[in-house]
Amino acid sequence: MESGLMIPRLRTNRLLCPFPPSVADKRHLPPPALKLQNQLPLMYSNFQLALSVRREAAVETNNCGSNTKVVEFADINWDNLGFGLVPTDYMYVVKCSQDGKFSQGELQRFGNIELSPSSAVLNYGQGLFEGLKAYRKEDGSILLFRPEENALRMRMGAERMCMPAPTVEQFVDAVKLTVLANKRWVPPTGKGSLYIRPLLMGSGAVLGLAPAPEYTFLIYVSPVGNYFKEGLAPINLVVENEFHRATPGGTGGVKTIGNYASVLKAQTAAKAKGYSDVLYLDVVHKRYLEEVSSCNVFVVKDNTISTPAIRGTILPGITRKSIIDVARSQGYQVEERQVSVEELLDADEVFCTGTAVVVSPVGSITYLGKRVSYGERGVGVVSQNLYSALTSLQMGITEDKMDWTVELN
Repeated sequence: MESGLMIPRLRTNRLLCPFPPSVADKRHLPPPALKLQNQLPLMYSNFQLALSVRREAAVETNNCGSNTKVVEFADINWDNLGFGLVPTDYMYVVKCSQDGKFSQGELQRFGNIELSPSSAVLNYGQGLFEGLKAYRKEDGSILLFRPEENALRMRMGAERMCMPAPTVEQFVDAVKLTVLANKRWVPPTGKGSLYIRPLLMGSGAVLGLAPAPEYTFLIYVSPVGNYFKEGLAPINLVVENEFHRATPGGTGGVKTIGNYASVLKAQTAAKAKGYSDVLYLDVVHKRYLEEVSSCNVFVVKDNTISTPAIRGTILPGITRKSIIDVARSQGYQVEERQVSVEELLDADEVFCTGTAVVVSPVGSITYLGKRVSYGERGVGVVSQNLYSALTSLQMGITEDKMDWTVELN
C-alpha cells in the first residue's frame, strides 16, 4: 500500500548531533520520536523525505501473542537494483584537526560537499574509504556485519597514510546513526542490501607535499543489488601480467583511494574483450596471485582452499577473513600462502570474495591467451556452500554463532 506524505519544512539542512552518537543495539526505536539516547533531537517525521513511501508489515510473534510492526520502504523498484548509486536521505559528516580531535558530527542531507582546490585528497590522494553492508531481517529489523573490523582496518590505513582516524567506537556509532537515518532505504529481505561507504580524507588545503591540516570523516549509503551483473553465476577473469596493482612497501595492503584508480586501465581493456574483471600477479616474480581489482581470490583443490597470504600488497578483506573462518568451521583445510598461477590453472574451483560481491564463483580464467574453465555445472559446490552460509548469517536467517552481526532495531 502506498500513501502520500507531506514533508515538514526543516529550518536548516544541517542536522546536529554530537560525535560520537550513541545508538543502543538490539532495541526498537519507538515512534513518533526517533531518539538516539537524546543525542539526535529530530522528530521521526523529519526522516520521511519522499512524497511516496511504501508501507509493508512485518509480523513478530512472541510468547504474549503476535503484533504487527510497520516497516517503511522508499518507493523504488527493489527487484531491479544493480550496484550503482541510489541517492538516499542523509549522510554523516565530522571534521578533525591535525591533532586528532574530532568536532561534533552531524547528519546532513545527502548531496555535494565543498572542498578547497588545494585539499590534500585532491592534490596528493590522502584519502581512505571503507565498505560494509546492512541487511533487512524478515522481522523488519536491521543487521550490520562486523563493523568493528572496518573501523580497525580504517585505523590501520590511516596510520599508513599519516591521517588521524575515528576510534572504533566513534566509527561504529556513526555507521549506526547513518543507517538508522536512512533505514527506509535498506532493501526488503532477499532484495539486496544497504551499502555503507565511510570516507576519511585530507580536506584541508596544502600546496607543498605534507599531511593536511584538517580531515573529514564522511559516511553515505546506497541500496544495492549484485556487484557483477551475472549475480551468483560464474564470472570470467583474465590474468594481467603487464600492469600491477601494488608493490612491496607500497599501499596495496590498505584501502587507500589510489589503489583503485590504478586498476582502471587494465580493467576497462578486459571488459571491452568480454571479461568480468582482472586478476593481478605479484610484481616481483609475475607468477603468484595477488587479487582481483576489488576482491580477494581463493583456489580450491580437493578439500583444500588456498588464498594469497597478507604480506602488504593484498588488502586484508573482511569478507575474506570471514570466509576463511566459515570454511574451517565446515571442515575445509584453508591455507594462506603464496599461490602460483600454475595452481590456479589446475584448480577444481576458483572464487572471489569481497563486501560488494560477497562470494563470486569464477567460471573461467584466461592466462597468456589460454582459457581454462572450471566445471560445466555453473556455480561450484564450495562456492555455493560458503555463499549460502555467509549470506544466511548476514541476513539473520541462521544463528550467529560467530557473534559477527549487530542488530540495530
